[in-house]
Amino acid sequence: MTPPLTSSNPRHDTSAIRRRLVVAVLVTCALVLAAPFVGEARSWLRRAFPSLFSAIVYAVVGLAVAGAIAASLLRQHARRGRRLALLGTAVLVAAGYVAWTGSSDPSIRAVETFHFVQYGVITLLFHLAWRHLDDGSAVTLTALAAFIAGIAEEGYQWFLPARVGELRDVWLNGVAILCGVMASQAIAPAAPYAGWSPHATRRTRRMLAVVILALAAFIHAVHLGVEVRDGHVSFVSRYTPGTLARLARDREARWQITPPLVRPDRWSREDQYMTEGLQHVQARNTAWTNGDAVTAWHENTILERHFAVVLDTPSYISTTGHRWPPQQHRDAAARVGDGVSRPFASHAYPYPIYTWSPLALWAAALTAAAVVWRGWRRPRHP
Repeated sequence: MTPPLTSSNPRHDTSAIRRRLVVAVLVTCALVLAAPFVGEARSWLRRAFPSLFSAIVYAVVGLAVAGAIAASLLRQHARRGRRLALLGTAVLVAAGYVAWTGSSDPSIRAVETFHFVQYGVITLLFHLAWRHLDDGSAVTLTALAAFIAGIAEEGYQWFLPARVGELRDVWLNGVAILCGVMASQAIAPAAPYAGWSPHATRRTRRMLAVVILALAAFIHAVHLGVEVRDGHVSFVSRYTPGTLARLARDREARWQITPPLVRPDRWSREDQYMTEGLQHVQARNTAWTNGDAVTAWHENTILERHFAVVLDTPSYISTTGHRWPPQQHRDAAARVGDGVSRPFASHAYPYPIYTWSPLALWAAALTAAAVVWRGWRRPRHP
């Protein structure tokens, strides 16, 4: 039987593992909480070097890769070929994933590529904490702990203005963590595998249960919503019609005194109601520019009925508000013609909104977490 974590086993030294884990957790928290600083730095870099922004980010990524290769070569001489192959695979997977799923905007794609460096660091720190475990759990614990950090970061970014947190980025972080695991094994190989143990199973199950609950909490906070139907017009929202009406009254009362004329501080909370309204404004304006009067008309109808305060209040986006002037409104009505009565489903919101029941989500998540935590046990037959 594999011994439990005790200080008598140098590879399973509990105190050493805890010290390294404290370092990994503290650095990870610092990287997650630094999101506003990172956003400010990126904005400054874009303003200062608009034509070189992507090149600078890619240069940083290239330096990180070069540093990983140097560390792999200098740290140990054994199995250099295998470790360099792991690093090369990690780089190819990262480049392939970004090329396949990355944004068409070069600057956004460069930032997505930088995620691989960030999560390479996080993964390496957790790997160094657990690499001396020889019972098979070093890799699984590292990957799951880094994945929890990725969920936390995306949730925090969703909370902040001018940042985006969504499930797609959680999966991006997951791929970055996979690459980080390979790079970590190349830089500091784990202890020789001595066989999967019951202790490894228990530790992995419990960490996986935490991942399930963290993912459910993220989906609930960021991606759960409802389909709002208003006659033949429908759209998805994070708020019910009653909540939309209440938020509209609240914003109207507050914005009459202090309209949002200044861009929110990066450390403040994003006004998700205003963000939803602005998404419909953008969809309306884009449709109008493209000559799609039907879509523009229906998006404007949604705005007038559910986000009128966003239309009428001057803001840092537009000091005159976003309501159509009477002449443009008459022009749109003339262009739309019979299209005014056609069924219309808005696709203004750019990120997925799932109309799942929160109770069903949490029932499934808690059941799965409980089963994973306790483990599946076959019933004993007499």
